[in-house]
Amino acid sequence: MKRFLWYSTLLVLVACQPRQDKPAAAKAAAPATAAAAPAPFDTVVLETSRGRIVMEVNREKAPVTVANFERHVKAGFYDGMIFHRIAPGFVIQVGRVLGDMSERSTTAVPIVNEAENGLKNLRGTVAMARTDYPNSATSEFFINLKDNAKLDFVAPTYEGFGYAVFGRVIEGMDVVDRIAATKPVRRGKYAEFPSEPTVIRRAYVQGAVPPS
Repeated sequence: MKRFLWYSTLLVLVACQPRQDKPAAAKAAAPATAAAAPAPFDTVVLETSRGRIVMEVNREKAPVTVANFERHVKAGFYDGMIFHRIAPGFVIQVGRVLGDMSERSTTAVPIVNEAENGLKNLRGTVAMARTDYPNSATSEFFINLKDNAKLDFVAPTYEGFGYAVFGRVIEGMDVVDRIAATKPVRRGKYAEFPSEPTVIRRAYVQGAVPPS
């Protein structure tokens, strides 16, 4: 009888032990919040002698082109340059000639042509200038004054590769049109040189510290 009472007491003590929580390590971990992916667009500002041009560049569609372009911008490469090619109803182009007619050379190597990225040469878009060789762009770029389908990618050939669009003007197309309205003249080796050049006083990536 005593043995039965002793076992009964033991069972009651075990049953009445407080329930212990599982170790923290055994608990299911809360799902980690994924880091927000960086936005695929950057904003580049050109402050010119005729007004401000703001461009949205697309790092998702043209990563190599945008990286190359922004390196030049951040280095101050375009500061003091003029739009040296004025082709009314077609494009305005910049990236080589300074206000005193001298040329600034880039040390960058030519980049791969990203024209096969689905972006079209529509009015207001920004694309890389190059030679006849598809993968030869370095620092020169142009802004389309109209839809220029003939500049789009068609095929991976010399004739069909097209010109890589990497951005678009989101503010200042009126400034672009004023630049385009400048009468082109022949000057030296330039057949479409502006009679009244427009100077890029400074260019910078929005959000970065602009040059003083």
